[in-house]
Amino acid sequence: MAQYRVAVNKEVCIGCGVCYSTCPEVFESDDDGKSQVISKFRSSLTQNMSEGFIDDSVVQCAESARDTCPVQAITVEKKG
Repeated sequence: MAQYRVAVNKEVCIGCGVCYSTCPEVFESDDDGKSQVISKFRSSLTQNMSEGFIDDSVVQCAESARDTCPVQAITVEKKG
């Protein structure tokens, strides 16, 4: 199963909610209303809320969120 790095650029995110309404399996709102990756997919080493690693089971959902983000704040990159 392939792994993908998913990230939200907090500097660009406007908190419109499109990503977490499109793909709640991967994204959620933080305390400021901006997007973050749900804890299930965050790195246990850094717990950076803006990025994480997902697999094939949710990559289409994450890519949909990326594609619908009006400010292109989301990246989804295949590892390896």
